[in-house]
Amino acid sequence: MKKLLLFLGVLAISLSGFAQTSMNVASFNIRQKNTSDVGNMWDDRKHAVTDLIKFHEFDIFGVQEAFKVQMDDMSAALPGFKSIGVGRDDGAEKGEYSAIFYNSKRFKVINSGTFWLSPTETSKPNKGWDAALPRICTWGIFQDLKNKKKFIFMNTHFDHVGVEARRESAKLILAKAKEFAKDLPLILTGDFNIDEKNEAYFTLANSGVVKDVYDLAAIKYEPNSSFNGWSKSLKPKGRIDHIFITPPFKVHKYGILTDTYMHKFPSDHFPVFAELIWSK
Repeated sequence: MKKLLLFLGVLAISLSGFAQTSMNVASFNIRQKNTSDVGNMWDDRKHAVTDLIKFHEFDIFGVQEAFKVQMDDMSAALPGFKSIGVGRDDGAEKGEYSAIFYNSKRFKVINSGTFWLSPTETSKPNKGWDAALPRICTWGIFQDLKNKKKFIFMNTHFDHVGVEARRESAKLILAKAKEFAKDLPLILTGDFNIDEKNEAYFTLANSGVVKDVYDLAAIKYEPNSSFNGWSKSLKPKGRIDHIFITPPFKVHKYGILTDTYMHKFPSDHFPVFAELIWSK
C-alpha cells in the first residue's frame, strides 16, 4: 500500500508539472467588421469566435483584422483576458489591430509595443516596400507565472499584394525580435498571406532562428486550408496562417480548428492552434 501511495504521489507531481509547462497558443484572423459580409456579419458571428476560444482553452493568441469595436466585443466576452496592440492607421485606435490577447492569470506583460513593417520608419504609420496597406507587428515580452520564465510573443499580418514587402517584413521581424528580447524564446503568429511553398515563408522557416510548429508537432490536425473565404476558397491543403517558435519550446500538437455554427464559419480564416511545452 505504501508503495502504491508513493507511486500515485510521484505520478500526481509529474502530471502537475506537465500541466504547468504547457500552453495553448493560436493565431486567428477574425475578419474585419464590415457591411459587405452579408450572411457572415460580425454581430452574428462574434459569439462563435469567442466561444471557440474559450472551448479550446487558448492561453495566449494573436488576432488579425480586428477593429476597435471588435477588440471591445472580444474583451467583454473574454473577461479573463487582457490585450496589447494598437490600430495600424494612427498608432492608437484607427484601423486594424494585430493584437495579442493573453490570460492575465497566467501571464504578466513585462514590455510591449507595435512597429510598422517598413524599411524607413517603423515607429509611425506608413506603407513599406511594395505593400498596398500599412502593416504592423505587435509584440510583448511576457512572464509565464506558472514557471516564472520569460518569452517574447509577436503577432503580425503581412501584406496581401507586396511580394517584396512580405519577404522584407520577415527579415525585419526576426531582427526586431533580437533587438527587443535578445535571447528570449520567441513565439511568432500571424496571417502571413503566404503558404508553405512561398519564398517569404522560407525566409522565416529556413532562417535558422524560428521553426514552423507544423513541422515540429507530434500530432497534426489539418483537415483543409487555413483560409476558407467563407467556404469559397476552401482547399484540401494550404496554410497562410502560421505559428513559428524557437527553443526551448516543443510542440505537442497542431491543428487547424474548423469549428462551425449553424453550418457557418466564425471567420473567413480558421484559427491555427498549437499546444506548446516548455522544455527544461
